[in-house]
This record gives sequence, C-alpha cells and structure tokens, in this order.
Amino acid sequence: MAKSSIKLIANNKKAYHDYFIEDTYEAGIALAGTEVKSLRMGKCSIKESFIRPDHGEMFVYQMHISPYEKGNIFNKDPLRPRKLLLHRHEIRKIEGRIAQKGYTLVPLKVYFKGSLVKVEIGLARGKKLYDKRDTIAKKDQRREAEREFKIRNL
Repeated sequence: MAKSSIKLIANNKKAYHDYFIEDTYEAGIALAGTEVKSLRMGKCSIKESFIRPDHGEMFVYQMHISPYEKGNIFNKDPLRPRKLLLHRHEIRKIEGRIAQKGYTLVPLKVYFKGSLVKVEIGLARGKKLYDKRDTIAKKDQRREAEREFKIRNL
C-alpha cells in the first residue's frame, strides 16, 4: 500500500495556547471545486474558527478560504459554514463529550492527505489565564535548558 503524502495547509497554533487539547479526530470536509483550488495554493485561515454540532452533523464556522482568482461566478462565500464528514458514532461520542461543561471543538490543522482535504479537530477544554502563564513559563524554562546544553557541548 502506497504511503499517502500529507501536505499541511493551515495550522492553528492559537488553539494550543488557549486550550488543553484532550482528544483529536480526523474529519473530511465538504468543499466546492474552487475552494479546493484555493486550498492547493495555501489560502486558508482557521485562527478564529470553531466547530458546532447541528442535528447529528458537524459544521465548521468562520473558516476563511480565500476566493479562487480564476473562479469568477463559481466562487462561494469565503466564511460560509462547511460540513465536516465524520462517522455517526464519532459524532455521537463527540456530542456526549461536548455536553460536559467546559468542552469545545476547535480545528487544529487543515491538510491534504493524498488528494483529499482533511481537518484535524480537537476536543478542547479552555485554559485560564494562570494556565497560559504556566505554559509560557515552562516553554521559557525548556528553551533556557536547551540553550545551556548547546553552550556546554560546543
């Protein structure tokens, strides 16, 4: 079996800063043809996007895919809600976890897996301000330790 190549389109670094990511899922996404062409050129932003279940289906909101230059009348609204393609048992499982207080769904990555566009979604719990400060302090500490190690080994 040929190994499918993964090409990253968009990454949501802000999600890792604002949330504790507890579980991740891979979902397909329903797109129009011009949107796929725009994604191939890397024109996508998921910084402010979020995912919400609606009548047994999952939709991603505020995901910005820039209109394709040569798409003219075939271009869709860049911020339209887009349907995520998940198995029904996965959707039920996620809806059960979201019902708990403090959980939300955020898109973490958008990428090509072979010729298909996939979205990695994360079940996340919000961080408080002191959690964010703690995370930043740990990163600074690790960076300092790596710098010291690098200086000693030269």
